[in-house]
Amino acid sequence: MRTTQMDFWSSEFGSNYTDRNIYSTNDLDKDYKETYGYSRTEMNKNFLLNLPIYNVLEVGCNVGNILRSVQSIDLENLYGIELQPYAVEKSKELCRNINIIQGSGFDIPFKDYYFDLVYTSGVLIHIAPEDLNKIFDEMYRVSKRYIWGFEYYSESYSEIQYRGESGKMWKADFAKLFLERYPSLKLVRETKYPYLVEGNIDQMYLLEKV
Repeated sequence: MRTTQMDFWSSEFGSNYTDRNIYSTNDLDKDYKETYGYSRTEMNKNFLLNLPIYNVLEVGCNVGNILRSVQSIDLENLYGIELQPYAVEKSKELCRNINIIQGSGFDIPFKDYYFDLVYTSGVLIHIAPEDLNKIFDEMYRVSKRYIWGFEYYSESYSEIQYRGESGKMWKADFAKLFLERYPSLKLVRETKYPYLVEGNIDQMYLLEKV
């Protein structure tokens, strides 16, 4: 499967995005603290600490910024799948003991129920509404127990401009959309993080198969 969004993020525009968004774990924490009043490490601990998680997959991991943040709270057996070849190559310079492969979230090359936790961070917002269920289905398929997400939030599904581009970014209640599609999921935890300066809100959620 190939979409307009996939071509967009595989282009030079995507490579430039990658170069602008490489963070150490400390720099990422500082950026989150300035944006939300909480560091990414604090968010990770609030949602993941003490969960029975053996292995983890991030869908759309770019260079592994969030995977390295997750690694810093002592989670192991970390995997990522990333569409953009340039980002995968850059990740090799930045990540240690994290397995990042090039591929699509629409066709995740792992067996059913392979990972205890599958997550996205700022990825579902770039999936066109007509394609969203395809990536949901793949994430659900490879998750044994948990689905975790951090995405732009809106009560209603709506498109937003991204650097002057149309058809490239949306915001929604992604936790609700997951729950509507899969009755076997339950909401374990949800926190909405308003921006300290702008009027935007991001949503972090943890879902569990029951």
